[in-house]
Amino acid sequence: MIIFPDISPEIFTIKIGSVEFALRWYAMSYIVGLLLGWKLAALATRRAFLWPRNQPPMKPVQVEDLLTWIVLGVILGGRLGYVIFYDPGKFLADPLSIFKVWQGGMAFHGGFLGVVFAAFIYFRRNLIPYSSGADMLALCTPIGLLLGRVANFINAELWGRPTDMPWGVIFPSESAQVCEIAIGNCARHPSQLYEAALEGLVLGAVLIYLVFCKFALKRPGLVTGLFFAGYGTARYLIEFFRQPDAQFQSPENPIGYVLYSSHFGVTMGQILSLPMIIFGVLLVVRALKRPKL
Repeated sequence: MIIFPDISPEIFTIKIGSVEFALRWYAMSYIVGLLLGWKLAALATRRAFLWPRNQPPMKPVQVEDLLTWIVLGVILGGRLGYVIFYDPGKFLADPLSIFKVWQGGMAFHGGFLGVVFAAFIYFRRNLIPYSSGADMLALCTPIGLLLGRVANFINAELWGRPTDMPWGVIFPSESAQVCEIAIGNCARHPSQLYEAALEGLVLGAVLIYLVFCKFALKRPGLVTGLFFAGYGTARYLIEFFRQPDAQFQSPENPIGYVLYSSHFGVTMGQILSLPMIIFGVLLVVRALKRPKL
């Protein structure tokens, strides 16, 4: 077992009078992820030979403008996604708590839908080809996933299920210490790091290699499809090691499945990932049937 390292969720705190301003690792992961994604997108758009007919869908300055829309999509979509998918009863009882983002509660699938909606509006207003624009966003997204999951680990949140593996981590949380297989402290899968590795590092490296070495952008929709299918598959598999959200747990359903029987269960993360896998595979097949431009 590994004892969770003593890492503060706050990088630093500034106190002005009676008001404190804190920069947290989670916020820093958003900031750095967006900036690195912007730089990668700008790098790709400066290389015209990577794109169909050697014509990038956007100019580097447009990528900078798009960043503002992406930030709004991530925040609004991530928050609304958490409210709708994971805890609607709580927010129906107290609608104003939807705006209390400082109390936590963001969903990747909601944030992703928010980005898709914001990008769609921006692409339409600026006459940018949807497929190539989406490919550019898909190329950059794993960077944010990698940093976000590392921040989840630092915050000791979204941990995994109990395990007796030697790399199991004892997280510093009372709810994490209550375990089905032991009394007192128990080790859990560091599922945040599993997700950082698969959804961020591996998926990102594959997409970057295919784009810059195999010219995958010349088949519009291919990179987007690979991202959908890759993320959905990684998330679906890791859900077997990740502790489902507490709001779905009950005495009859201690694991926290959404659909379950005595022999099988499906989590909310898996339900939301299946459409991504199917849609991604369809995009890949469609892109490969077209000639490389």
